[in-house]
Amino acid sequence: MKGEFSGKKALVTGGTKGMGRAIALRLAEGGADVIAAAREIPPDFPLNSIAADVSSAEGTDRIIEYVKGVHGDLDILVNNVGGSKSPTGGYINHTDDEWHQMFELNLFGAVRLDRGFLPAMTRRGSGSIIHISSIQSHKPIYESTLAYAAAKAALNNYSKALSLEVGRHGVRVNVISPGFIETEAAGAYIRQIAEDKGISLDAARQGIIDFIGGIPLGRTGRPEEVAELAAFLASDRAAWITGVEYRIDGGTIQTL
Repeated sequence: MKGEFSGKKALVTGGTKGMGRAIALRLAEGGADVIAAAREIPPDFPLNSIAADVSSAEGTDRIIEYVKGVHGDLDILVNNVGGSKSPTGGYINHTDDEWHQMFELNLFGAVRLDRGFLPAMTRRGSGSIIHISSIQSHKPIYESTLAYAAAKAALNNYSKALSLEVGRHGVRVNVISPGFIETEAAGAYIRQIAEDKGISLDAARQGIIDFIGGIPLGRTGRPEEVAELAAFLASDRAAWITGVEYRIDGGTIQTL
């Protein structure tokens, strides 16, 4: 809906690539004044941005200071940043440091940014916070993303509790849990598998789909599809929706 975010101020973390970029551009298309935060900012990125590491307290402090200096208060906060760099091999290969890193990146960054921006939202009596989780919070892959999945499950639980606390102040908190979204990073992973195994890209992609349990809709998702869901949840069209987790996975997770 053209202009539905006119006058709104938004922050999207991990906002220069993949789903985050699609969300940031979608909010801007709707009229929002958007700041994107990421570790690295592409030289051709079209929106206002700040380079900072969300997985550290110093990084989140830098973002909070910058955004308040440019925007003042926020209307929309999308905690999108996340990911997994844990080793394969299951629990025995996950060290304390790797567990800490996964929780810093996938949980604590969102917690710190919420703490920085929520007080102004509650005083004003309005605001929308969206946490980007993962279907792995329900369907963990223990061989390679054990700590990541656990951190995302914690993010879901935290989000629900937060929604109960701040709902009476007019602030909504919701979660989006994507499945296999074919971002640039996912595309690179597909190409690497194809190269390593000497198979086609289609075969490599299908191998991942089979590994996660299939996608009933028969294809991977697109970042723009996640962005549309985020735009809906951030908008006044979702004014009576809070404390909810929306899975966007083509049907991969069939039951809770």
